[in-house]
Amino acid sequence: MTPAKALRYTLVSLRDLLISAGPVALLAIGLLVLAYWWLDPNPPKRVTLATGPAQSAYDEFGKRYQKALKPYGIDVVLLPSEGSSANLQLLRQGRADLGFVQGGSDDRNANEESGIESLGSLFVEPLWLFYREDATKNLPGGVVSALPQMQFFRLNVGTVGSGVPFLMNKLLEANKIDPAGLKLSHLDQTPATVAFLAGEIDALVFASAPESLMVQMLLQTPGVKLMDFSQSEAYSRRFPFLTPVLLPRGVVDLARDQPPQDVRLVATTTALLARQGTHPALLQLFAQTARDLHGPAGWFNRAGSFPNLEHSEYPISREAERTIAGGQPFLQRWLPFGLANLVERMWLALGIIVAVLLPLSRIVPPVYQFRIRSRVFRWYGQLRDIENRLAAQPQGAAEVVRELDALDERVGRITVPLAYAEELYALRNNIDVVRRKAVGAG
Repeated sequence: MTPAKALRYTLVSLRDLLISAGPVALLAIGLLVLAYWWLDPNPPKRVTLATGPAQSAYDEFGKRYQKALKPYGIDVVLLPSEGSSANLQLLRQGRADLGFVQGGSDDRNANEESGIESLGSLFVEPLWLFYREDATKNLPGGVVSALPQMQFFRLNVGTVGSGVPFLMNKLLEANKIDPAGLKLSHLDQTPATVAFLAGEIDALVFASAPESLMVQMLLQTPGVKLMDFSQSEAYSRRFPFLTPVLLPRGVVDLARDQPPQDVRLVATTTALLARQGTHPALLQLFAQTARDLHGPAGWFNRAGSFPNLEHSEYPISREAERTIAGGQPFLQRWLPFGLANLVERMWLALGIIVAVLLPLSRIVPPVYQFRIRSRVFRWYGQLRDIENRLAAQPQGAAEVVRELDALDERVGRITVPLAYAEELYALRNNIDVVRRKAVGAG
């Protein structure tokens, strides 16, 4: 047999097999399309992240997330805001998909909050209360060690949307200080810092990670002091969203020994929140990125301390819980994110589809066999009719021979896989048997 003929028989066999399996294949494709539509495994390519004021730690971290997710084809749109409280509002209004929010930024019961979940705590944001050294001349030792000592200070507590005014009100009330009796201002970070350095205000407070450029600058500015919260432990016991932290001596600048002694601070824990309905694959990507960005050691934490699931005021996302506890999914260590994510989110559906199709696939071999054999067997009916006419009318043997020759020619043009060639030759042998009868009768 020539290679061309062998290829022809192979193609015929494959064609018939595909046709026989067609209904099962179409059902499989339909189920896959339905599962893909229902599960929606691939994330959208655009996501909005609410950050904070320009040059703030939130703004800086937002840029880092934007850069980290770009290789995955995700366009992270940064939405500047006044801070934590504003970010919460943006999430509730659906204008942002994710946002940075510090603990204690809202007076609602976060556990009863509908539509928002947490991707974990990312870092601590100490309460940085800076004051001018020349404003403490009348204080013992020229040092502020408690909030009541600042009753006559011109104090900036930040914009309302930052969440800091709400936090400071709680601390002032705990110290039995009426905020209405203080000279408070609500300037943004940059104009507040300019006014502070110009002597127009005596003190200002930030709640920010140490990565904030304003914090870094003020920590090294001559004539500016950082309040030591000597009652930091007491604050953390009174307010569950606060935790005591220590700014170690020399951590800002070892060469200049800044700060010259340990400074006790209170800090809120900032979480990355997402509105429910945000695609699970996006939550997984952000949680993985959080491990990379916030996992290294910092001024107030050891390596691996963040992100974590502690101090959460909101329900924890299942994707975040799985990522923080287990790290990068197994498949993503070996496959591109898009393919690994597709398999991870559709494996259960694929298993169900296989379970449904496996019994149905058993009908393919009988259908294939019937299709091939029917090409041969359908001619037996015509052969039987010719043989019956020959028996009833022997005088028409010459016409029967011509019909048998025509039938043999048509059967000779039938193409079947080589595995079924025996049945084709059996048919031709039977035609020849009837032809010999006709010739003998004639």
